[in-house]
Amino acid sequence: MKKRDKFSTTIGFILSAAGAAIGLGNLWMFPWRLGQYGGAAFLLPYLFFVYILGTTGLMGEFGLGRWGQKGAIGAYGKVLREKGKHFGRFIGAYPVTVTWGILLFYAIVTGWILNYVIASFSGAFYESGEVGAYFGQLAGQPASIIWQTLALLSALGIVIFGIAGGIERANKVIMPILIGLFILLVIRSVTLPGAMAGIEYILVPDWSYLLQPITWGMALGQAFFTVSLSGAGMVVFGSYLKDSTDIPASALKMVTLDTAAALLAALIIMPAVFAYGLDPAAGPPLLFITMPEIFRSMPLGEFFRVLFFISIFLAAISSLISMMEVVVEGVMDQFKWARAKSVTIVALTSLVCGLPLAIDMSRFTAFVDLITIYLAPAGATLAAIFFFWIFGVDNARKEINRGAEKPVGSWWNPVAKYFFVGVAILIVILQIAYGVG
Repeated sequence: MKKRDKFSTTIGFILSAAGAAIGLGNLWMFPWRLGQYGGAAFLLPYLFFVYILGTTGLMGEFGLGRWGQKGAIGAYGKVLREKGKHFGRFIGAYPVTVTWGILLFYAIVTGWILNYVIASFSGAFYESGEVGAYFGQLAGQPASIIWQTLALLSALGIVIFGIAGGIERANKVIMPILIGLFILLVIRSVTLPGAMAGIEYILVPDWSYLLQPITWGMALGQAFFTVSLSGAGMVVFGSYLKDSTDIPASALKMVTLDTAAALLAALIIMPAVFAYGLDPAAGPPLLFITMPEIFRSMPLGEFFRVLFFISIFLAAISSLISMMEVVVEGVMDQFKWARAKSVTIVALTSLVCGLPLAIDMSRFTAFVDLITIYLAPAGATLAAIFFFWIFGVDNARKEINRGAEKPVGSWWNPVAKYFFVGVAILIVILQIAYGVG
């Protein structure tokens, strides 16, 4: 049997996991929620939840993957096989399939961003007069297909080289550049005239929001999903870990890096938005319409718009390659195909199946809602139930502590088994009932 690929270094693993987590949702959603629900006051429940629940979920998914030496399909199958059941692989296929669904639309959005990277050099999105018109000519139009294809080819060109030689090597370059660009953009944004209003919006605390349940609910949802808990992505990354990898320490470092990136994104976007009197709650249009309008008027805007869209593309492609790896590993495990064949087939089928979404925005929006609101939240819950309940929380803690310099104590058992799993189930219910989280 061919020896399983491994991350060559712990830092490479942390950067790769953080790259998977630092995605487009964070870049527009976190700044808005931070400002809308009490500024710095929102950070208190967010940090509490992300360091308790986020690290617990990450440790669980990393541990499940390393113990099973497989992604979700193989790891879930192994858990139930030890209980005399043989349908675990079928259940494990669920989060992998959902991740493939995310891959379909994420490739389209990554393609839009790649288009904006190219356009940012020439300012092409200003030629029609309004940036919104330029975006309308791209999104939901046949013109986006070539960019969707290029995005998938970019991911294919990394994933085909495996973990150490592809994903880890790429993220060791992508993530330092991304953080460096973010820091440069923060310096430009916070020094704009009128930027102080945006800084106050996201950092000055309004403690009264801590008395409102919605603040805690939004902080909980943001903390739960910001680290990309899906029951598949971090499981497959865990399956490539060495026995000596310190899972608890790695989870803490990844959460810290992810939170730092989200705060930097907030300090890029919101001061600039306020400096030019635009809508801080614009959502996804912040990236494609609001920010280009800001760069049109900003001193040295031509330079900073290029840096901005390159950084956004790096965030997008680092997430896209992790999604592709989840599906590729599942295909390799299920059909015993070689990596090159599996990557090629996954990229090709993703392109073909994504075409109806690429040329119809109403279909695209409905599909995104179906996946993100109704189907995706259950993945993390499945992984937690399998690892903390069926496999057993004592066995789970033993696996997580293997290689740990500071092992987690028995106090962690009820946190994982009851608090984390209970919250995961609650979020699934809230997502389905209200479309929030």
